[in-house]
Amino acid sequence: MLSLSDIEAAQGRIKSVARKTPLEQSYTFSDKTGADVHLKLENFQRTGSFKIRGAMNRIVTLSEAEKAAGVVTASAGNHAQGVALAATRAGVDSTIVMPKHAPISKVKATKRYGGRVVLHGEDYNDAQSKAHEIEANEDRTYVHAFDDPYVMAGQGTIGLEILEQCPTVETVIIPIGGGGLISGIATAIKAKKPDVRVVGVQAEGASSVATSLQKGAVYEIDEVDTIADGIATRAVGQQPFSVIEKHVDEVVTVTDEEIALALTLLLERGKTLVEGAGAVALAALLSGAVSYEEDETIVPALCGGNIDMNVLTTVIVRGLVQMGRYLKIRTVLKDRPGSLHGLIDIIAEQQANIYAIHHDRTSRRIGMSDTEVEIELETRGEEHVAELLATLEANGYTVEVLE
Repeated sequence: MLSLSDIEAAQGRIKSVARKTPLEQSYTFSDKTGADVHLKLENFQRTGSFKIRGAMNRIVTLSEAEKAAGVVTASAGNHAQGVALAATRAGVDSTIVMPKHAPISKVKATKRYGGRVVLHGEDYNDAQSKAHEIEANEDRTYVHAFDDPYVMAGQGTIGLEILEQCPTVETVIIPIGGGGLISGIATAIKAKKPDVRVVGVQAEGASSVATSLQKGAVYEIDEVDTIADGIATRAVGQQPFSVIEKHVDEVVTVTDEEIALALTLLLERGKTLVEGAGAVALAALLSGAVSYEEDETIVPALCGGNIDMNVLTTVIVRGLVQMGRYLKIRTVLKDRPGSLHGLIDIIAEQQANIYAIHHDRTSRRIGMSDTEVEIELETRGEEHVAELLATLEANGYTVEVLE
């Protein structure tokens, strides 16, 4: 079982490469939740994610023969960058297998850090199978993204930093994908301050841990589907699971909508950019998935900031929908002059701003003398949306809100 001494040793090994990231009190989210919220900003870490910690600790502990043969790993993106940079710093050749649909930004960054990238499979598990083929064929050392004690110890150095930077902490909230991050942090925190509550968070579309805990053994789900690609694994690792069973107090899940809202709020109110996996801890707090006392000191870990720009656009729109700041509606008008003008007049009177209008006379859902209209709107919040919809309905329009 991973120990505090393992994590303390890792802290010494990685300090020349991994940064001690900021931990800052958030007045915005403290006010919003009633808790005393401090954000661990691991998105400011070198490579944009905590993964450099575990990767560096594993690679520097390789034998000289293993270093000469090179390393291989599988990753959705963040571990890939960590291994590529750590290997390059240590003078070790690295091959990284990534899913075919890994974010372009993460693929490019991995190459820039010196890794040879192989794209294979639909998800992490497919990429991992290919990486093990390369391991066998080329006699490389496989650097596991989470199911490795050296990797877990490296990630656990975040726990030491949290206790040092926020000694009054009462609850930490940590994302779970494969479990390397939470197992390391939980080990460090429970060893030094056992009364601190450790809460794990998974995306609803990649939630294997709750079932695993119920069964008392690692359970693998059939597929993953979440915007939080950094934690999109079908199963938690065997070694991390043993630590989770022993040291993690609770595991909760959040939806993609809740993740998108947290990400958007961090960007707008916190001036902080994170990826989907980096937002899940805060999403759990904001959504009420995690219970807490008033003024309880809580540290959500923002574990990564490597989000693809195309994905960011989609996530922001989803977040704005949740905030009542973006609205898409459909209605049917009579196909005659002035019909659209009347609808637009009401929208203008309600101070909603039109992004786009799609006017369709050919839809099979409407009568021959009708036209279907879809309108995208900028709105000012949930109350404004409710007022706008009520006014449209009061004026005889049947309005469907589109997701």
